[in-house]
Amino acid sequence: MKPTKAAAEMSVPELAAYIDHSILKPDFTPSDVRREVEAAIGYGCRTVCINPASIEIAAPLCAGTGTGVCVVVDFPFGCSSTESKVAQTRIALAAGIQELDVVANYGWVRGGELARVEDDLRAVIEPCHEAGVVVKVIFETDALSYDQIAAVAEAAIAAGADFIKTSTGFYTGTNQHDRTGAFDEMVAFMIECAAGRCAVKGSGSIRDRAHFLRLIDAGIDRMGIGYRSTPVVLGIESGAAGASAPGGY
Repeated sequence: MKPTKAAAEMSVPELAAYIDHSILKPDFTPSDVRREVEAAIGYGCRTVCINPASIEIAAPLCAGTGTGVCVVVDFPFGCSSTESKVAQTRIALAAGIQELDVVANYGWVRGGELARVEDDLRAVIEPCHEAGVVVKVIFETDALSYDQIAAVAEAAIAAGADFIKTSTGFYTGTNQHDRTGAFDEMVAFMIECAAGRCAVKGSGSIRDRAHFLRLIDAGIDRMGIGYRSTPVVLGIESGAAGASAPGGY
């Protein structure tokens, strides 16, 4: 949804409300996770986006703050069985999370098995909605053509997705586009696919303030920002933070 005022005129708290602060590097120690959760809370980010093993650290730290806990499921490949995805989801729900990001099986999307994708996603989304938890579906757009992205958007929306989302930030396969992640044209296309039926989250390669502000003005609803880049896009620090860091979302 397009904002009522220009992003450049927004305060830091207003801008931080767009951010899922990404803490997904698999080599992070518990102390690294704790540090970045505390940083996200200090910035006023909408959520911390974490791996399931980090729930035990993040949940108590975020309790009573304005920052929620967003857990990734079947991340970053989306290739687990439906039963496994549901089991992961129920474990996360039992911990009292607020949001969940699940990776669609983009191999199935590429193979044209959209009905299977829809059923797979619905099995995760329904228990989340029963618990009042928001679900974002990651497409891994770098691996898909525009036609495939449009098709999986319809499947995700039919399954009840609250958000459709560009990418994981971890994909290293053959890129279908000349740029990666949440570049402007991709986000515009995702907004067009959503057509007001769900929200849109961009992630991957959002590392500078100008890009961040442009996406807000374009009508994006949320962004996954790598832990190094959050202070940069908020204007708290300068520089191209994390420009080459893998897993920087």
